[in-house]
Amino acid sequence: MRLEDFDYPLDESLIAQQPVEPRDHARLLVVDRNTGPPAHRRFDALPGLLRRNDLLVLNNTQVIHARLQGHKRPSGGKVEVLLVRATASRNIWQALVRGGVRPGQHVELPDGVLAAVAAADGGAVLVEFPPALDVPAYVEKAGAVPLPPYIRRAPTEEDRARYQTVFARRPGAVAAPTAGLHFTEPLLDALRTHGVRTACVTLHVGPGTFTPVTCGDIRAHRMDPEWFELPADTAAAVNETRTAGGRVIAVGSTSVRVLETVARNGLPLQAATGETALFIYPGYRFAAVDAMLTNFHLPKSTLFMLVCALAGRERMLEAYRAAAAERYRFYSYGDAMLIL
Repeated sequence: MRLEDFDYPLDESLIAQQPVEPRDHARLLVVDRNTGPPAHRRFDALPGLLRRNDLLVLNNTQVIHARLQGHKRPSGGKVEVLLVRATASRNIWQALVRGGVRPGQHVELPDGVLAAVAAADGGAVLVEFPPALDVPAYVEKAGAVPLPPYIRRAPTEEDRARYQTVFARRPGAVAAPTAGLHFTEPLLDALRTHGVRTACVTLHVGPGTFTPVTCGDIRAHRMDPEWFELPADTAAAVNETRTAGGRVIAVGSTSVRVLETVARNGLPLQAATGETALFIYPGYRFAAVDAMLTNFHLPKSTLFMLVCALAGRERMLEAYRAAAAERYRFYSYGDAMLIL
């Protein structure tokens, strides 16, 4: 399992810097794992590509406006704070900080909010906010959308809506589950009319989704834990679908990882909550997921390794070559792929 086996050439001009409007007009590359070359469709053709009694599993996490610009006190040096998750105390948050801080130092954030560095270990720190501050409400108002580093522009007001799925309900992610960005409410209605069911899981995507794999043998890589929940009604929907002969189609790698994490405890699925650090790469045997909707991922990334595990490395490399030749748009705001 060599890291270089998951590399591919990419023209950087294909990296999408802006979202497609409307959402469901993104292009869709349809890959059958067994037969034929990839087919070129548009995302809103999805109802005609799925079957009655198929189940789409969506991640309903909501991206928080987690990026805060500030200054160190008293030096005035600039810092950028990326909130990752709240601790049990609720006003102390795990964060990544650019700018170099030390325990006990104070940072002035937007609207004059003064936060203290409770602990620091390299880039990972604990940031303590004033006890009376409603941190989620403050971040929603004062923070910026945490666009991925390969989107080389400042976030705009439009990104507050577009870097969020239409079914986002549970705040906690610092990156969007991007395969879900293509859905619109009319498209979801059309899918249900066609007999395709939907169900939701939650996985709060952390900054580890952008952590590069650096070890030559990918099996030595360790994923950062991320919080997830598989509700009882979703577990029941998956079990019913499999019993009826329908397909469980995960929307995005996050939904895949929730379903497969819980499936390790056996089938039929049971409701579960906790953290997952499941790393899926070729050789993995899928237990709960039959097919997948996904975007196009970075070379050598754990996300690309996951789709290679589902469809086969050579098949995925072939599909990515076809997408690049047709100038599909890559990464978070890019086009989509349906793996059947």
